[in-house]
Amino acid sequence: MLALVGSAGGGSPVSAEAMPEADRSAQFTLSGEAKQGGWLKGSVPDDTTRLLLDGQPVPLGEDGSFFLAFDRNAPPSAKLVAALGDGRHITQQLTVARRAWKIERVNVARRSGGPSAAFMRLRRPELAQINAARAKNTGSQGWRQKFVWPVVGRISGRFGSQRIYRGTPGSYHSGIDVSTGRSGTPFVAPADGVVILATDRPFTLEGNLLMLDHGMGLNSAFLHCSEILVRNGEAVKQGQVIGRIGMTGRATGPHLHWGLKWNKARLDPLLLAGPMR
Repeated sequence: MLALVGSAGGGSPVSAEAMPEADRSAQFTLSGEAKQGGWLKGSVPDDTTRLLLDGQPVPLGEDGSFFLAFDRNAPPSAKLVAALGDGRHITQQLTVARRAWKIERVNVARRSGGPSAAFMRLRRPELAQINAARAKNTGSQGWRQKFVWPVVGRISGRFGSQRIYRGTPGSYHSGIDVSTGRSGTPFVAPADGVVILATDRPFTLEGNLLMLDHGMGLNSAFLHCSEILVRNGEAVKQGQVIGRIGMTGRATGPHLHWGLKWNKARLDPLLLAGPMR
């Protein structure tokens, strides 16, 4: 694990080797993927009472550990600040690597007018359920684990890919799509979690939607399921079969769309689970 040390009260980071032995507890330890769509895990300096990322609170475990992530469109730098019980602040400047996204330029105009009133009458209560699910704090510790792929197959859609319609950008792809070529293939929990939403009917876009809370603001969403095999409030273990792949909702073929979100930031599942084996 990489140890990074911030200066008390702000300024540039200094190395652990340059600090007196008594001050080496005044440091962050960080590991992960500091890039757009990426994540970091770490621990805070001793006596930290509050942790902020660019001014926003980051939840802390009882042992001082934490998880944070960077959105697909995150700026190239971020600031991590630990507020200590004695009034000091330890600051760590983070460099967030930019990524080259798959961009497809289409020589047709993007459809104008937005969604219809009839569609939004259906969609608003669905969005309310999704937002309410993401607001739940179950205390799950799955975020501490090394994530695994929920299913092995062909990656048919990459996180962050986007179409540009005659200069007007469309929405980017918010997760990763895995195809096994047929409906009914079982998929598993990528880490421990608690079911925060298991729909009892298909949603307009997501179809049968299953969501897991992994704790610390991190959650998974599995779209287009043909079957959901767990229920709301159920605790699941990493590797447990939780559903079956399908093509419900807005899907052109059977596949699993796996989305990850930390607070408001969307993550690339490939960076959390690593290469598919």
